[in-house]
Amino acid sequence: MAGTSAHTLTSEQRATLALWAVPGLGPKTLEALRVFSRGSLARLVGSPVREWLVEAPLPTPVRRRLAPVADLAPVTDRLLERCEAAGLELAFAGERTFPERLASTPDAPPLLFYKGHVGPPRRRVAMVGSRHPDQGFLPFARDFARRVAEGGVGVVSGAAMGVDRACHFGALDADGETWAFLGSALDELDPPQARMLPEFLERGGVYFSELPPGVRASRSTFPRRNRLIAGASDAVLVLRAGSKSGALYTAEDGLALGRPVLALPGDVRNEAAAGCNALIRDGKARACLAVEEIWDFVGARPVLAVPPGAGEPWEALSAEARGAYQLLDRVPRTFDEVLAGCQLPPATLTSALVELELSGLVIQYPGKVYEKV
Repeated sequence: MAGTSAHTLTSEQRATLALWAVPGLGPKTLEALRVFSRGSLARLVGSPVREWLVEAPLPTPVRRRLAPVADLAPVTDRLLERCEAAGLELAFAGERTFPERLASTPDAPPLLFYKGHVGPPRRRVAMVGSRHPDQGFLPFARDFARRVAEGGVGVVSGAAMGVDRACHFGALDADGETWAFLGSALDELDPPQARMLPEFLERGGVYFSELPPGVRASRSTFPRRNRLIAGASDAVLVLRAGSKSGALYTAEDGLALGRPVLALPGDVRNEAAAGCNALIRDGKARACLAVEEIWDFVGARPVLAVPPGAGEPWEALSAEARGAYQLLDRVPRTFDEVLAGCQLPPATLTSALVELELSGLVIQYPGKVYEKV
């Protein structure tokens, strides 16, 4: 595995992985087990399951599933083998690849399985909607997401047919970063999601799932994944939803987490927009009429840059700033990565990057990470 692998897992992570794969054992039960084992799940890895199972604070169904297991260590090894075979990486809460906003939510999973390259911290918005919106809406949704992403905002959705998928590809059209949270394990994708995956990853998207290898989607897994979409985002936008659309669950999860919820209003005669209109009418969501409102709600402050060669800002740049600009693209790069690719001393490169940032040509993220606008 390119990311967390067998030889890099701590004993605590190995125990977490094994227990998380037990059906019915959720975040609250896992935390109760941690308290039971005096603050460290690793204690459970070093002991036969029969020695602690009877006294452990577990629901009866979970206890029954664990009863035939002699030791947790082989369970972890088998899971890691399946992850490696499927090309899955692991992100544990607290690691850079685990969504920071999600980690602070009450019902956050202790780890995620993912495919793709997780970029640096940035503002993100959940953009969700119906699988079957009214005719002609999908091109609008894709363009709206593209313009949101052009402001440096990440787009989070569920990779479902319809509005979700249009928003993902709109973000990719802007060379932006987009995250998809799936309702199945990443080795059990449905055919449309499997067909979408290669292009999605190639263009910079990331697939996430809290479900371990082998778990197929069900009626219960889709509602559960909606809390991940809302939790990983700074705000939730419902673009199109009928009165019974599953996108409304994501809005409810956003409200429960204290996220700002917005909805795109529609014609009152359009049933496909009835859910959005109801959110606004009931005071659960604020009407969203422009991309700029999304930027405001997530706290983004994008600067629209003048393309190189298009006028005075570019002409006024120093030779050092122009050279540094050529080393950057829409994939964020650290200061050290830029420095390794140029001939400038560190102090000179720092000045050049400040010049580019003040000119609106580059965005700097926390940790001295830079990206072209």
